[in-house]
Amino acid sequence: MPHFSNKKLILLLVSVVFLVALISFSLRDRQNATLPEQIIKDTVGFAQGIVAKPTNYITGIFSNIEALLNTYEENKLLKMRLEDFAVLQAKVHDLEAENATLQELVDKEESLRDYEPLHATVIARNPDQWEEKIILNKGSVHGVEKNMPVMTARGLIGKIILVTPFTSEVELLYTNNSNYRVSALVQGEKGNVYGLIEGFDAERNELILKRIDSSQKVQVGERVVSSGLGGIFPKGILIGEVTEVTTDDFGLTKLAFVKPTADFSLLEEVIIAKRSMTMVDGQDGDGTNEDLTNENTTVEGDE
Repeated sequence: MPHFSNKKLILLLVSVVFLVALISFSLRDRQNATLPEQIIKDTVGFAQGIVAKPTNYITGIFSNIEALLNTYEENKLLKMRLEDFAVLQAKVHDLEAENATLQELVDKEESLRDYEPLHATVIARNPDQWEEKIILNKGSVHGVEKNMPVMTARGLIGKIILVTPFTSEVELLYTNNSNYRVSALVQGEKGNVYGLIEGFDAERNELILKRIDSSQKVQVGERVVSSGLGGIFPKGILIGEVTEVTTDDFGLTKLAFVKPTADFSLLEEVIIAKRSMTMVDGQDGDGTNEDLTNENTTVEGDE
């Protein structure tokens, strides 16, 4: 038994010496490798090639998947930024439009002269009376009173008919109220021509200017403004433009169709005008003072 163990030990030592010699021989600086080295290197290289191809393929798949995921996340982020940009762009557009509207209101305020302007916002509109009435966010606590005129930067739209502490109701020029009238004048080339805005034509969607003296000449395209003689509406506030002139049913006076300059379908910001002095002759309003048509009475208004 010990003799057998000595043989194993000797064999192990010989193998170690041979391996060390082989390694030393392989590490020597030589131009040409020996045949065993070539065989070993070719075998190892072939095995590495076999293993490397699927490994590289799988690695490429994972790299492509990672790249797709990164692209998806980047696209998602860019899409969110584009949506934010669209929202921001819409806000900027709204702010620009609001700024333009407010600027027009400021310019209009400077032209009111003897009227105290009060800015208000439309807060409600009855679908059944869309073209007739609107509700504003200003009431008696803000100084609003019945019969005060209401306008936009583009022109006259109506008057206050009902006031609560914090709101007010406006009857528009498009109302079906047959007694609603506005003393107006046509700014003609040869002078002003007076008449009354009374009602509107639903088919034409235009106001009707009546009681025009048959001897007066009114042309299409001329501007119609408030005359200021009715006691409610300010003088010189634009109402619209003449689109057609004809005679009334009896042929004694003329009437004209007037296209309003104010957009009654898009009413948001308005001006309530308060007159310090009210000239009353019964032309504006509901027709209850028609007997005062030829009287010019000065009435002190509330401040």
